[in-house]
Amino acid sequence: MPDRIVTPVSLSGAHASVVPLRPDHAPGLVEAVLDGELWRLWYTSIPSPEGMTAEIDRRLALQAQGSMLPFTVLDAEGRIVGMTTYMNVDEVYRRVEIGSTWYARRAQRTALNTECKRLLLTHAFEALGCIAVEFRTHAFNTQSRRAIERLGARLDGILRHHQRMPNGTLRDTCVYSIVAPEWPTVRAHLTWQLDRAR
Repeated sequence: MPDRIVTPVSLSGAHASVVPLRPDHAPGLVEAVLDGELWRLWYTSIPSPEGMTAEIDRRLALQAQGSMLPFTVLDAEGRIVGMTTYMNVDEVYRRVEIGSTWYARRAQRTALNTECKRLLLTHAFEALGCIAVEFRTHAFNTQSRRAIERLGARLDGILRHHQRMPNGTLRDTCVYSIVAPEWPTVRAHLTWQLDRAR
C-alpha cells in the first residue's frame, strides 16, 4: 500500500531539492520573494514578505488537516528559492495537484523548475500510486501556462469565473493534468530536458 500523500518527504536532484516546509524557513523565503517582488503580480497569489509567516502557518495547518503537503524549494547550492505543494489531495482516488508554486526571479527559466516537477511527479506516480496529477493556473499567467505545457501536461479545460482575486477581478482557471499512462513518456521528456541543461 502506498504512503499517504501528505506524508512528509525530501526529494533531491542535480539542480534542485524539495524539503518539508518548516517555520524556520521564513527568513530564506522572505529573501527569495523579494527577488523580483513576486507578490506584486496581479494574476497570482504569492505571499508578501510581511505575510510569509502567516502563509507558512496556513500551509502547515492544511497539512495537518490532510489536504496539502507543502515544500520549500532549494537550489543546487542549498539556498531557499521558493515554495511548492501537493494540494487538493485525494487520498481515496490517489489524485493530487502540484500548485501554489513560486520561485525567486534568479531561479526562474532555469532547470530548477523542471527538476522540481520531475521529482514531485516521480514521487506521485511511482511512490504514491497516483492516477493523475493536476496543475492549475490563471488564464492570464502565460509564463506559468507555457511552463506547465513544456512539462507535457494537457489542458483539461478552463473553469470560467472560478475564483475572485485579491484585487476583485474574477479568475478563469486553466486546468491541466498528466495521467498515469502518460507518465513514462513525460518522464523521458523531462529527463531529456534536464540532460540538455547540464
